[in-house]
Amino acid sequence: MISQESIQEIQSKIDIIDIVGSFIKLKKRGANYLGNCPFHNEKTPSFTVSPSKEIYKCFGCGKSGNAIGFVMDHEKYSYVETLRWMAERYNIDLKETETSPEFKAIQHTADSLFIINNYARDFFTDTLFNSDEGREIALSYLRERGFREEIIKKFQLGFNPSAKDEFAQSALSRQYNKELLLKTGLVVNRDDKFMDNYRGRIIFPIHNLSGKILGFGARIIKSNDRAPKYINTPENEIYVKSKILYGSYFARTAIDKANECLLVEGYTDVVSLHQAGIENVVASGGTSLTTDQLRLIKKYTNNLTIIYDGDNAGIKAALRGLDLAVEEGFNVHLVLIPDKEDPDSFVNKIGAESFAAFIKKEKKDFILFQLEIALKETGNDSTKKASVVNQIAETISKINKTEEFTRRQDYIKQVSEILKVEEAGFNALVNKLIREKYSKQELKGSKTDNFNEASSLTIPQDETKPDESFSLFQKDELHEQAMVRSLIEFGLKEWNEGQKVAEYIFSQIDDTDLSELLDNKLLVDIINLYREWYYAGIEPTDKNFLYHEDKSINDMIIRIMDVNTEISPKWKEHYEGHIPTREELYKEEVLSTLTYVQLRKVKRLIAENQQELEKAKSSEEQMICIETHQHLKQIEMELTKRAGTVIYK
Repeated sequence: MISQESIQEIQSKIDIIDIVGSFIKLKKRGANYLGNCPFHNEKTPSFTVSPSKEIYKCFGCGKSGNAIGFVMDHEKYSYVETLRWMAERYNIDLKETETSPEFKAIQHTADSLFIINNYARDFFTDTLFNSDEGREIALSYLRERGFREEIIKKFQLGFNPSAKDEFAQSALSRQYNKELLLKTGLVVNRDDKFMDNYRGRIIFPIHNLSGKILGFGARIIKSNDRAPKYINTPENEIYVKSKILYGSYFARTAIDKANECLLVEGYTDVVSLHQAGIENVVASGGTSLTTDQLRLIKKYTNNLTIIYDGDNAGIKAALRGLDLAVEEGFNVHLVLIPDKEDPDSFVNKIGAESFAAFIKKEKKDFILFQLEIALKETGNDSTKKASVVNQIAETISKINKTEEFTRRQDYIKQVSEILKVEEAGFNALVNKLIREKYSKQELKGSKTDNFNEASSLTIPQDETKPDESFSLFQKDELHEQAMVRSLIEFGLKEWNEGQKVAEYIFSQIDDTDLSELLDNKLLVDIINLYREWYYAGIEPTDKNFLYHEDKSINDMIIRIMDVNTEISPKWKEHYEGHIPTREELYKEEVLSTLTYVQLRKVKRLIAENQQELEKAKSSEEQMICIETHQHLKQIEMELTKRAGTVIYK
């Protein structure tokens, strides 16, 4: 784990204009900066960055956040990955908290493998462009395949010389660990001699989401019946095939913008499509999709389109594992390239524009396509048709989340019509399969949160009607936020001699009573966290909260701080003299916001006491309620007087 000291050092050096400006072009407009939003397509800039508040907000799509959140959203990094990225950007040496020796050993091995892979990438790239063999054999081969130099450099393609140990000797001369060299798969040990494993092959580096090299794919150039066409890195601490999609580093932004991921089989398919300007594409490496790969895609989109060869093998490959994609909540479509073509050859044959149009026209829904293929094989055989009914029902039952009810019912209706079976009966079969699945999970001790009323054929209607209670709730929420904002912004200022604002606020609110004072539990948590930091000697500034690792906390802080408190320039045109700022009036703001939430609590107690009075059955009970009412009204008057407000009946 990264130490709190390092996190605070990163926070202190963050410049949101520098961070966001490294990804999009920003122009200064007044106190803020403006640019085109990177999270949705727009022609008129609506993406605003505030350097004073250290937040961004898009008024087009509604996205907002801080510098860390921006990198997490834009690059799809985890919180820790983002901290590491920022530490590297600002040349900060990260300090780790104490971890087990086993974890340290794994981390050390992983770091070493990345270093070796990085060296290998540079070696192979240099060989491709700067050696006679690389230029005459490998580079000419790539050019014959239609790859331009800029795309070769973008994907960092390389070449391993055909000499038996040229790379191995180069790596050993730099004293890389022999055991780790073997782990990378770049070299093999034969008769106690280290030899190149990928000699005479085109090299495709495989990147993780932050651009580091996880491993390599190596394609043979010369035809050799005995040698495999491709060799891949063996699994090790950083290369786990089931968790990798080739090209994801280069495609992540395009997938996010297009809200669709195109999935192909091979490395060259990805490179060719990128060269053609179709960048929202990744490759599975020809294996069935895994849960980890699907969840990698789901960081960007729920829309998955599989593009495979149109032969029988391609069709079977396309259908493998897609039930899993449906179960993960994807909208899955298929596109089959004409027979004897693959995406690489086809896009080079017809051009980028025609290829994009072909994808759009030929895209087929996975479930309906699966049904179409199955029916072709059944003919008029009733036994086979019954098997198809069960097979498709099994697939549809994977759409089992409550929020996907309408989508599932739509499939049931369409499939019933195609199969010419009774819709009610087919619906019952699908629901039976869902129940059986959850029954099995219950036996294993799994929770059944997703099931709920999934088999019900009616959707409960929202009977809530707009009334004053909603606007009052919004008003209360805003006042609660205002109180917490005054604590965060002014808590370290002087209230009176020997007492800070934070200490005054804490003296006015009893921590056992805090949840009754505020409705929003997250605001309660923020106040408690402020108190904890304050008395631990940590200065709880807005930055501490803004960059907190709990995203719900920094989202709330962004919402709280995203209030325009600047004085309009027009005021100065109409009013002479000094206009007091919030900084000068902070005591009034603290008192006002604190008093409001206290008054609201008293009013609630008065209302509750009134109900008790109406229920009172004895004169003694009535008298207690009357005395309580008088006491509460006295508190209400004192609070009102303190705040300088007026009570309206």
